Amino acid sequence: ELLREAVEWCTDLGMYVIIDWHSIGNLWMELFQDPMYNTTKTETYEFWRTIARNFAGHNTVAFYELFNEPTIYRGELGSLPWSEWKKINEHMISLIRAYDRETIPLVAGLDWAYDLSPLRDDPLNIGGIAYVTHPYAFKRGQPWEPRWEENFAFAAAAVPVVATEFGLHTDMNAPDYNDYGNRIIKFLEERGISWMCWIYDPHWWPQMLKSWDYELTEGGLFLSRAMKGELEFQKQATGK
Repeated sequence: ELLREAVEWCTDLGMYVIIDWHSIGNLWMELFQDPMYNTTKTETYEFWRTIARNFAGHNTVAFYELFNEPTIYRGELGSLPWSEWKKINEHMISLIRAYDRETIPLVAGLDWAYDLSPLRDDPLNIGGIAYVTHPYAFKRGQPWEPRWEENFAFAAAAVPVVATEFGLHTDMNAPDYNDYGNRIIKFLEERGISWMCWIYDPHWWPQMLKSWDYELTEGGLFLSRAMKGELEFQKQATGK
């Protein structure tokens, strides 16, 4: 009921929604990065059956993000072969499509939803889907652009790719958020990869808000400008 209420608020505001099963870990072996992310394959399948039953035909719900971030956590969570991850996602999609054939499923890459390189040889055997990357600055060292191309952007030439999560870290140990922010958004937009930023919250990292008074952090201000198309390269591209 809380989820339905949130969807209705977004409908009133003319927004679209991604419903996301926000777990992090190895769903195949049912081992997870933190107890808060614990689930099972059965619970996950039942969640998507319930969601699809309840939100089929609801135009505000644009996407179902099937699993937030698959990872083996540097080997501590066992193994997760792409072949098994592929099967699990195909099972989820088949369950969803028994009720809802319109909402687009989003399939996460491996390595905390960053790496889509298995798509070169073994994409899912299902159409009408999109693939997810989370291209945080710390995922790879510099130079970023060739590594982004190799790890996920190559796929956008053949299938829809969406960066459903990345954010700007403004602490002293993080890469310069202005440099990274301009480079990742320019890179994504030049390749037709849609993007969403993380996270509109004052506590979860990397924060876009300073507090629940809704004052934006430096990173939040930057991303607000980017969403409005106000970065310099965006204005040059549109002639504004």
